[in-house]
Amino acid sequence: MKNLSIILLFILIFIGCAPKSAESYDSAAMAFDVAPSKDKLEVMEEIEVIQTAEDAPDSRALNQSPDDGKVSQSLNQSSKVVKKKIIKDGTMGIEVDDLNKTKTKIDSLVKAYGGYFENEDLSNSNNNSSYTLKIRIPSNKFEQFLSQTEKGEKSVLYKNIQARDVTEEFIDLETRLGNKKSYVVQYKNLLSRATKVEEILQIQEKLRALEEEIESTTGRLRYLNDQVDFSTLELNLIKETDFKFIPKNRDKFSEKLKQSLSNGWYNFVDFILALLSNWALLIVFGVIMYFIIKLWKKRKLKRANKSK
Repeated sequence: MKNLSIILLFILIFIGCAPKSAESYDSAAMAFDVAPSKDKLEVMEEIEVIQTAEDAPDSRALNQSPDDGKVSQSLNQSSKVVKKKIIKDGTMGIEVDDLNKTKTKIDSLVKAYGGYFENEDLSNSNNNSSYTLKIRIPSNKFEQFLSQTEKGEKSVLYKNIQARDVTEEFIDLETRLGNKKSYVVQYKNLLSRATKVEEILQIQEKLRALEEEIESTTGRLRYLNDQVDFSTLELNLIKETDFKFIPKNRDKFSEKLKQSLSNGWYNFVDFILALLSNWALLIVFGVIMYFIIKLWKKRKLKRANKSK
């Protein structure tokens, strides 16, 4: 009997503990299911995550933890060794003795240094003749070209050379371009998983906007590269000459007279046609003038009778 009581006591203890262990097991399983997982994120939620990364001032900061000091340090060190991007351009005016001879010399120099003329303009006035040239020269030969251009000429009237450092803008554009390309890859992966029409349309719109931004950024980088690789010089070659009056060509008086008479006749015809096209207004105006004149005559007649 005593042994039976002990057995019953153990059974009751086991039954009392069983629900608690099941409950703890269920809660643990529920906590596991609630934990976030990338595989369980919906497409729309992932779109919002990518959009947040796009809108961030610096997307690299989103994925950088406090322990990434070494990574930041290496990035800073790598940015220090980046080749400088310098844009050189300038303007220069030279007074010459022989304009054609100097122009031939500039043509030879441009060809020898691997440059080209972007614009070329010749002008003649009463007291000088001049060439206005816009020249593109490889930047590593720009200084040599300038010294050769000045050599042997009469005098340098003015000279202004500028250098602009666009390294920071260049690095920023390259970073943005890399980020946008990575976003395109992510959106394309989402597009392959999207099943709803709303999701597909939204992703396609995001892709279209990103591709336009990539084209714009690529174009800007291409322009900066061209400006860095080739320096621009606006060169004026001026030859002073003795004043010489050059009369302007004028038409014959008889031809001008014919033209004036013809224009006067056409203007008169246009005036008559304009009046005829507004005949209704002319009738109304005539009726109004008729009553005004009639009223004025009556008043004049009354005044004459009173004076008598």
